[in-house]
Amino acid sequence: MDWLDQVKWNDAGLAPVITQEFESKQVLTLAWMNKESLRLTAETGYAVYWSRSRQKLWQKGEQSGHQQQIKSIRLDCDNDAILLEVVQKGGIACHTGRHHCFYQQLIDGEWQTTESVLKDPKEMYR
Repeated sequence: MDWLDQVKWNDAGLAPVITQEFESKQVLTLAWMNKESLRLTAETGYAVYWSRSRQKLWQKGEQSGHQQQIKSIRLDCDNDAILLEVVQKGGIACHTGRHHCFYQQLIDGEWQTTESVLKDPKEMYR
């Protein structure tokens, strides 16, 4: 059986992927992959995701330059979730210009921003 077929893809042909920084173990983002994006990730050594909003493949950093170099690709015990361990190029993983996407924290019943913007998204996405 092909290794790609061992992943339990959902009804839309997707699986969630958690992306974690290799050195710090910081969770950078949660995204989605299909068979093609996972195959390309393994072949190229750089993270390629499936954009549900744009309905197309996108290589992380294709516009911003903040690529994610793969250190390892892991599959969970149920074969339905993927973990990428990466080296985050440029130190920015989030399209908002922050180091990671989980910058909002629930404090006293309100979502509060706890991470500052490192680079204005207008500079990254022209």
